[in-house]
Amino acid sequence: MAKIDEKKQIVEEIKNKFQEAQSAVLVDYRGLNVEEVTELRAKFRTEGIDYKVYKNTMMRFAVKEAGLEDLLEHLVGPTAVAFGMEEPVGAAKIINEFSKKHKNLEIKAGMVDGKVINIEEVKNLANLPSREELVAKVLGGLNGPIVGFANVLQGNIRGLAIALNAIREQKEAQA
Repeated sequence: MAKIDEKKQIVEEIKNKFQEAQSAVLVDYRGLNVEEVTELRAKFRTEGIDYKVYKNTMMRFAVKEAGLEDLLEHLVGPTAVAFGMEEPVGAAKIINEFSKKHKNLEIKAGMVDGKVINIEEVKNLANLPSREELVAKVLGGLNGPIVGFANVLQGNIRGLAIALNAIREQKEAQA
C-alpha cells in the first residue's frame, strides 16, 4: 500500500510541475557520462531550473492528468525533464547550447505555457532573448527619447545662460 501512495505522490509532483512551469524540455540523456550530467545540472541550478529524471510510467500518468497527452509519444527510452519555472526560455537555451557540444544529449520535445512543442520549436525558443534581455532592450528604447529630450532642454537652458551672460558683459562694458 505504501508503494502505491509513493507512486501517486510522484505522479502528483510531476503533474504539478508541468502545470506550474512556464516551460519544460524533455531530453534523452543516454551516452552522457557522470561528469557531463553534473555539468548540465550545475548550469540548470544556476538558472533556477528544475532538472529531474523520472520513470516514464510515472511521467505518462502525470502528463495525462496535466492534459499534455501529446507528450506521451516522446516518453520512450531514458527521459529527463527540465522545468523552467520562472522563465520560458532558460531551459531550452541551456539544453540547446549543451546539446551542440555534447551530441549524446537529444531534445525530444517541449512544453510552453501548456502547449506541446516539437524539437524545432524548442530550438527556436532557445534562440529567443531572455526576459532580462527583453526588459533591457525595452528600457533602452524608452530611455533614448528621454535622454534626447533632456539634451534639447539642456541646450536651450545653456543657450539662455550664454545669452544672459553676453548681455551682462555688454551692460558692464557700457557702464
